[in-house]
Amino acid sequence: MPTTAPQTIDELYQALQENQQRPYGRARTVIAEELVDAAEQFAQPLPLVRTLLELQEAYTYGSEPRKSPVVFARLLTLFDEQPDVFTENLRHLLFWRFKWVANALRQLPEIPLPSLRQWLTEMRDRYEKEGLGLQPYYGQAYQLAAHVGEDTTLAYELWAGRTRTRLSDCEACETCQRALYHLAAGDDERALRAWEPVLAGQESCQEEPARSVSYALLPLLRTGRTDRARELHLAGYRGCRRNPSMSGEVGRHLEFCALTGNEARGLELLAENRSLFDEVDSPLDQLDFLTGVEVLLQRVEGLGHGELPAAGYAGRTWTAAALRAEVQGRADDLAARFDARNGTTAHTDRRRARLDRAPLLDTLELTLRPRALDDVAPAAPVAAPAARTATAVPESLPELIVRTRELEEQGHPDARACWARLRTLVTARGYTHPDDPAVGPLVQLRADLLADEASRAGDRDEFADCAALYEEAAALYDDAGLPGHAAVARAGALFATAEIPAEGPAGDAERAEARAAALTAAHAAMVRLQEETPGLAPQQESRLLRMRATVLGLRLQTSGSEEHAAAAFAEVDLLHAFATRHDIAGQISGALLLRAGAYAISGDLPTAVTEIDALLDRLNTHGPAWHLPRTLGLRARLQLGLRDAQAAHANLTEALRLAADWPAGTVGTARLHGELAEVCMHLGRPDEALRHLTRSAELDLRHGSRTDAYCAYSNAAQLSLDLGRVEDSIALLDSLLAEPDVTAGELDDRLVAQLRLTRARALHAGEDLKAATAEFVALAAESAGWDDDPGSHAMIAAETAVLLGESGEFGRAREAADQALAAHAREPRYEHLSNSLRELARLQAQQQGPDGLAGARAYLADAARIADEARAAGYEARGRSLDTALAYEHGRVNAYAGAYEDALAALDQALALLGEPGPDQDHAGEWAECVRLAGAVQGIYLERPDPALTRLDAAVSRLTALGHTEETEPLVSLAARLRDEE
Repeated sequence: MPTTAPQTIDELYQALQENQQRPYGRARTVIAEELVDAAEQFAQPLPLVRTLLELQEAYTYGSEPRKSPVVFARLLTLFDEQPDVFTENLRHLLFWRFKWVANALRQLPEIPLPSLRQWLTEMRDRYEKEGLGLQPYYGQAYQLAAHVGEDTTLAYELWAGRTRTRLSDCEACETCQRALYHLAAGDDERALRAWEPVLAGQESCQEEPARSVSYALLPLLRTGRTDRARELHLAGYRGCRRNPSMSGEVGRHLEFCALTGNEARGLELLAENRSLFDEVDSPLDQLDFLTGVEVLLQRVEGLGHGELPAAGYAGRTWTAAALRAEVQGRADDLAARFDARNGTTAHTDRRRARLDRAPLLDTLELTLRPRALDDVAPAAPVAAPAARTATAVPESLPELIVRTRELEEQGHPDARACWARLRTLVTARGYTHPDDPAVGPLVQLRADLLADEASRAGDRDEFADCAALYEEAAALYDDAGLPGHAAVARAGALFATAEIPAEGPAGDAERAEARAAALTAAHAAMVRLQEETPGLAPQQESRLLRMRATVLGLRLQTSGSEEHAAAAFAEVDLLHAFATRHDIAGQISGALLLRAGAYAISGDLPTAVTEIDALLDRLNTHGPAWHLPRTLGLRARLQLGLRDAQAAHANLTEALRLAADWPAGTVGTARLHGELAEVCMHLGRPDEALRHLTRSAELDLRHGSRTDAYCAYSNAAQLSLDLGRVEDSIALLDSLLAEPDVTAGELDDRLVAQLRLTRARALHAGEDLKAATAEFVALAAESAGWDDDPGSHAMIAAETAVLLGESGEFGRAREAADQALAAHAREPRYEHLSNSLRELARLQAQQQGPDGLAGARAYLADAARIADEARAAGYEARGRSLDTALAYEHGRVNAYAGAYEDALAALDQALALLGEPGPDQDHAGEWAECVRLAGAVQGIYLERPDPALTRLDAAVSRLTALGHTEETEPLVSLAARLRDEE
């Protein structure tokens, strides 16, 4: 709405048109109210009629049924007083909306039943007076009978047996009513047969198929169609979420979650729709929504999770149990009010039937992120797995402290559970430290706990925190008089500090150089630290040597320098000799693992595999057994490098089997799943890869590696999209973007942007062009400020331009394309920009014909400049050459705009650039398509069939001789058409 009220009728209509593009909700409704006030200033009734119609629509779809009849009364008065003002279209809208008023009155329990019947009589009289068919009236009479709980048999026949009229509800809405009639009779199969055209997308409207989907979910489950129910839940929920006028549908999706073992997803969806508690002004919709909410919360509470937080009415923090009690009271009251108005118990009975329904399935995996209520409960300390009982957490505090240190010294995975138990005890109020020489002072234990916390921060790549915690631990070890412990902690701090990404260097080479220098400095400092610390125990000395060797291995990985390779191998040999001399099993296998890694980094994969095989023999004989999963994981990576994906799959599968014996966060289980996903992609098993990606992400999330988790989930969402599982991708991304650390802005903004970008692409693939465009426009605006990454902004702005072009908004598309070109000038994205510009040219020519030719050619001129730049830079496109693609697009664009001579010349140029087809399938297909379009332009539009047939016949012969018979089919078809027309 402009800051000032419209001063002319044209301005009013412009503002009215703009408001009609807004989503339904309070913002649109307020502007509609203001436009009615503005229309009343003009001395003409027509603007007032149009604005009142918009206001009634805003009230209807904004779930404000109390106000809709009031507006309609004004419209009806205007019609009675000045019928000539109403054009045929406005008259149609007026009589259509008698049904809206009937529906609004049913939703208000304070409206007496005689008043509802009186309104239907008014509708019938008006329809008869205007000579309109009564099928719509009988449809409303049936819906009132169904609402009240009367016998609907006669009312249904009087409606369903009549011929439809222009004022009948749309086919989709009437289909839903027929299906609901059969559903109420207990005939799931007949209801689903009636629904099929809507569920299949053959019929739709403003609220369909989302409404039908919500009702069909449980019948689908009851008849064993679980996959279909899952599919429709994902698509249908997206069609109604956060929509006040479809709150009842949201409630049924919550109920579906509760009855399929998806209570955690239900709580997630409830949080996403929290606004509906306050925005829904329709008592009937409130009742429907609240009953669905109660079904979910009742199930959560029944499973023993009533203390879980739940999103509810604003102004208070709710648990599931407290919210259920609140919802129950409100919904019971609403049902009682409707029953009192209707003189039946229908609404209380229907509500009770929903609440008494038992779960239909123990579990149904609805999304790529399946979670149980335990996953959303507060995290409990990680316990040792039940499968192994050899290592138990001691009950005695002195024994626990001593045992924990022993396990930590061995690098044993069970140390994690012991540290968690100790941390709980030490931080509890009233903790008393044992007076036991074997335990040592409290300051030592506090240092131990800090060192463990630092180690876990390092596992999460939180290197700055890791370094700070190690330094703090070292200071406490100094206070405890333990210089060896302090030295190990300080070495850990040096290692973590070297891993902190350097600020400043922008290029990959500069970053690698800076990292190698930091690792070199860290190694030198570690050597000095070890030399200057007296009295190091063998275990401490071996840990320092392990860190030194690891640092040099990372430096070799960063630089690839032969000089660095020699130093890395020498340090590994030093560690191995020391560990062997002192019989430290864990460090011996660590040295052998580092040596194999050094060979792999140096490019000698066969020797690396030989080293790994020797290590596996040792581990199987001497242990430690918990090193086996990681070692098998490295062997799999080497095998993948040697192009033996099948062997890599077998090793990773075995690694995961062995990893199941140990706490997942201690043996790299998440990484193993991620690597197995990569191997599955190499083997052409994407569905299996998807399962491992989501499992990897789930484990990372559970153990605090949130960035790694989101990256894995992002890859899973993209893979799901690539597999055509669009709704799965959108549902997963919606779930991630609703996570508290995402909404609070705590996650890396670029990672969040990547999640949103994938979601926008998924929305586009799902044909939700409006939502996709809105997200792309927002991302383009945000990425414009990425001064350190103009290339990403170029790609996002280019994709945004294409979506705006698809929507026909070519002015805004040109602005976005110009942004993309400006960013491309700073960091080139040749192929992406060229593809987008050519697509924009095609869209403008296709949609606007000759009027769009100038704009389309301007895009092609931009694409030509990019092709020139790419050629000068030596850039080679991954697909067809940019010049060839450009020539072909000139042909298409000119053909769409009717410039057929120019089109044919461009296509001949494209064929010349492509060259004669060869054995390559892709090249042959591209060449055949170019010939087909040239033949169509020449033979059909330029009316020169003879040269066109000569062209087509020669191409068919050439392709046939090369064995490309499939590519000849469209050419043969076109040639037959041209001969038929001669």
